Amino acid sequence: MALTHATGKSGRSSRALRAGLAGALTVAGLTGVLVSPAAAATAAHDSGLLRAVALSGSAADGVQAQAAAQKSAAEARKAAEDRKSAEKRKAEEKRKADAKRKAEERAAESRTQQASARSAKRAAPKGFVAPVSAPVTTQYRSGGAMWSSGSHSGVDFAAASGTPVRAVGAGQVVEAGWGGAYGNNVVIRHSDGRYTQYGHLSAMDVRVGQAVTSGHQIGKVGSTGNSTGPHLHFEARTSPQYGSDVNPVSYLRSKGVGV
Repeated sequence: MALTHATGKSGRSSRALRAGLAGALTVAGLTGVLVSPAAAATAAHDSGLLRAVALSGSAADGVQAQAAAQKSAAEARKAAEDRKSAEKRKAEEKRKADAKRKAEERAAESRTQQASARSAKRAAPKGFVAPVSAPVTTQYRSGGAMWSSGSHSGVDFAAASGTPVRAVGAGQVVEAGWGGAYGNNVVIRHSDGRYTQYGHLSAMDVRVGQAVTSGHQIGKVGSTGNSTGPHLHFEARTSPQYGSDVNPVSYLRSKGVGV
């Protein structure tokens, strides 16, 4: 009697098992892996459940996109922090540079002031000086109808209009303004109790109450008041009033000034 192999229940089960396993492997992305029926049957028998986890292409792309976005955000934050740090460093450097520049400017200004003070101290005349650098043209007590008293109460120095007029010695200004026939005039009281007067000025550079040193510019030569032309009328007095005059040339010579 010939025996033939009949496809029975176990054969169908084996084929179904293989088909199910192949389907699970396909879902898991493991297609192309050959699994023997015995191994498949053993795995199914041991676990009781075949678990397959598969990530679709769209899900993987989403994870990658999220990672890229997080990386980009981190890089942007770092770039912003770097810019902020750079701006802070730049502002601090500018602050230090400005502070250094201002300190240097103050130091330079201080040096300039000190140099000017030293220069002024060296240039400041010691003792008395002539009121202008010009010769005397009209002597003290010269007679004539030009003067109401009949004689000249001071001396005239021939100097061009605008020539600087200097205080002959240190003192205090007691008059600075219009003096009638004297035009614009300045009167200074000196420490020895004498007064000097400067008349016919075109400009006055001092005010009443101001302290002046020897050689201090107090005005400029002019021809204001009772004057026939630019010159300086200079007097020495025992009081600030007209009529208390003394010989101005003798006074200056007593102070060591050659005129």
